[in-house]
Amino acid sequence: MLADSDTRWKWGALTARRLAGVPDSGAPERPVEISGLLLRGRATPTPRQLAEVGEVGVDADRVREVTAVEFLHTVRDEAPDVVVLALVGGAVQAMLHGLAALDLPRRPVVVTGYVGVVYEKLADGLLLRHGADIVLANSRHDGERFRAVYEGVGADASSVTEAALPFLGGEPHRAEEGRETVVFAAQPSVPESRADRTYVLRRLVEHARLHPGREVLLKLRSKPGEHTTHIEELPYQRLAERIPGGLPPNFRLVYGHMGEVLDRTDLLVTVSSTAALESLHRRIPTAILSDLGVREALGNHHFIGSGLITSWDHLDGGLRPEPDEEWLAGQGVAADGTYAAAYDTARARVAELLAGGPLPRLAPYYTPVTAPGYLPGILARHHLGLDGHPLPGAVTPKETGRLRGAVRDTVRNAARGAYRHGVQRVAPVIRRMGEL
Repeated sequence: MLADSDTRWKWGALTARRLAGVPDSGAPERPVEISGLLLRGRATPTPRQLAEVGEVGVDADRVREVTAVEFLHTVRDEAPDVVVLALVGGAVQAMLHGLAALDLPRRPVVVTGYVGVVYEKLADGLLLRHGADIVLANSRHDGERFRAVYEGVGADASSVTEAALPFLGGEPHRAEEGRETVVFAAQPSVPESRADRTYVLRRLVEHARLHPGREVLLKLRSKPGEHTTHIEELPYQRLAERIPGGLPPNFRLVYGHMGEVLDRTDLLVTVSSTAALESLHRRIPTAILSDLGVREALGNHHFIGSGLITSWDHLDGGLRPEPDEEWLAGQGVAADGTYAAAYDTARARVAELLAGGPLPRLAPYYTPVTAPGYLPGILARHHLGLDGHPLPGAVTPKETGRLRGAVRDTVRNAARGAYRHGVQRVAPVIRRMGEL
């Protein structure tokens, strides 16, 4: 499994477990080895973020960072049966071309998909994932949309396989006497502007002041300086420091596993976070905010028809939205108890591909013929040429000797640290200064 951010690590590791038939508890029916690699980049998760994801079946202590070229060498040398690409679309496309260029006599089954709600860049993201043996759709709704995109450009749509988000689970919601916990699930880039993020935070704080008997939690994805799938340039932690009058005693900022937070949640509020689907799966009252509009840029348009869209004014007044059951059924939430079978089709497809003899060469929709002005840049970002082979200078020769190896690793780590500092700390400051 190859991932490029904390959330994709979680999705990829859990997807690998479900495809391998590893139960949530207990031992699998047959020996299964799941190994994880991190694609080096701006969103590479820190050890804290990896630990916070929770027990997902991959030993984080053995995880190593790799470049695209190093990943391809690993696949060539270790010959895995299945590769799960838990990456942004452009990286998936580059890995598909790189894997095709390996021209292995026995190549792995390649699986990819989406971490959560697909509310933007549908065509772009899907076509960048085309070429994988299996493109997982998290719901019937997504499956229909995915096939329509592929068929609409004349691409093979047989790879689209309906499943569900792999991290749904937990006990159904049970109200407890004396407990009333409201949780706002924050997102790194939605909303984006300082004014909008300040507004959302202010209303959350005001909700806590209006209801001193409630525990109001702001669930955060990352600490300042850490990156997730999306860049967060205005952390709520910083904005919270500037709230007039300070934060009320019943208001707290929390981190940790979303599942553990949902264990004590009585109302989940968000703009468009995938946490809403986790909450709905457990039948927790869930609200999608309309305060900033219902807009594609916010992603809350995905919840049109759900019965969940409401405002802080209504929530302050005690409203608890009721989800539309037909909408839920199409979203892969599986609150009806069918979740256990959600990956049966995908597992059967993997088994069929593995048993069917040598697999044909991977054939993505994008080629030097179909996308000559787009594909070269995507591949070059990962140091691959148009033929999928590494560009000159992309492969660092292995040096012999412990001392040379130690020096090389030290230099690489220092360079990596400097790069991350520049991308995660310096660049956002410069961008904010430019907006003044």
